[in-house]
Amino acid sequence: MIIRSREESTTVDWGNGLSHRLLIASDGMGFAFAETLVRAGTKSALEYRNHLEACYCISGSGEVMSADGSTGAKLRPGVLYALNDHDPHYLIADPGADMRLISVFNPPIRGDERHSLTDGGFSAY
Repeated sequence: MIIRSREESTTVDWGNGLSHRLLIASDGMGFAFAETLVRAGTKSALEYRNHLEACYCISGSGEVMSADGSTGAKLRPGVLYALNDHDPHYLIADPGADMRLISVFNPPIRGDERHSLTDGGFSAY
């Protein structure tokens, strides 16, 4: 049995927020589980080439949008989005309050991954 608090987890500054990595690959569960804080007013160009990800909003609000802008959804508590095709996307937090997401990755992340957010494309790992 694994029992771990957020304070005991590995915390990574991923670029526009923090990711509390509660379960990672070395835990042997076959998936990773994180609580992700997205800083208010930020826009992140993200892509997971090696992982599928599902995110469930637990506080704050924002938007997720496909790279080409053809698909998107408003995020608020109780809304889930899943990147089921390694989708490059924009994650946008509304100004005024941070957004918190519960994130699940398959296959699991190692736990030390960080995004490189630049003007030159989508950050990927």
